[in-house]
Amino acid sequence: MEENTLLKFTGGCHCGAVEFEVLAPKSPVIIQCNCSICDMKQNHHFIVPKSHFNLVKGAEKLTTYTFHTHQAKHTFCSICGVQSFYTPRSNQDGYGVMPHCIFGDIMSKTKIKKFDGQNWETEIVKKSEIKEFSQR
Repeated sequence: MEENTLLKFTGGCHCGAVEFEVLAPKSPVIIQCNCSICDMKQNHHFIVPKSHFNLVKGAEKLTTYTFHTHQAKHTFCSICGVQSFYTPRSNQDGYGVMPHCIFGDIMSKTKIKKFDGQNWETEIVKKSEIKEFSQR
């Protein structure tokens, strides 16, 4: 299978109230950020364009937390508290999807790219390719 081939994965929250489908490569680039919130909740995610994401159920169960620049929209299930996806500050036209919230073990979760979110403005310049993840 070609590395850039998109597959359909399903995922969701712990209690099952939120469920989604996402088109992504079998081995997506997983971003491990160390900004204040990502570090505390271990927000490891891969980014897809909005057109590759479909919320199947649970829109009414989502709650959003935002802070600082208010660009990142940290959505999470209001019942179990799990954040299975969110809108990242770097990619307002896409979603950050948590690979650990993908059902089953089909997705390879080994391609990790560290991101120094504590120095966001400098780091996004150094790793500007991240902005392109929601364009693919």
